[in-house]
Amino acid sequence: MLETTRELADPLSRTIELTARDNVELPENMTDSPSQLDQASQRHNKWLILIAAYKFLLALLFVAIGVGALHLLHKDVDDVLAQLASFLRFNPESRFVNFLLDKASLIDDPLLRRIGVLAFCYAAVSAAEGVGLYLEKAWGEYLTLLITASFLPWEMFEVVHRITWVRVSVLAVNLLIFLYLLKLVAGRRQPAEVIES
Repeated sequence: MLETTRELADPLSRTIELTARDNVELPENMTDSPSQLDQASQRHNKWLILIAAYKFLLALLFVAIGVGALHLLHKDVDDVLAQLASFLRFNPESRFVNFLLDKASLIDDPLLRRIGVLAFCYAAVSAAEGVGLYLEKAWGEYLTLLITASFLPWEMFEVVHRITWVRVSVLAVNLLIFLYLLKLVAGRRQPAEVIES
């Protein structure tokens, strides 16, 4: 152990005794605090921030779906869709509009309530993923890995069943998120395993 004596910059201050261990560098002044010295290591991972933003956007989308489903309670969904098609100037005789109107007759209030509740639940989970990833918490990474992995088989089935650019895009984004988080989590675990052995 090395004992040194240093005088502080202020002439009115007293001399203090400092003990240095194992090449630890002491700050020259109070502005060189550990929080300032570690600023580079405190920067956020830009990819985790991007994934968190994606998860927050998903949460907003599912909140909108939930609000829309609850807004349609006690209303005739056929009439609402017919008015929307008219407002958007869709051809009322088109196959798409007729398909929607036929399927709208199957939607009743209990189904709308279930859609609303499920949409709000998924929005809450997506928001939790976003918060965990933004704060760079391990639980956020594991939660996102688990949920993304659980949806990948279904998304692959949907793409094989019918290829559209939306389905392929969603699958590609979720696959990239899964692979990146898997690499990140595996990279953090590997040094811990090396130290233990």
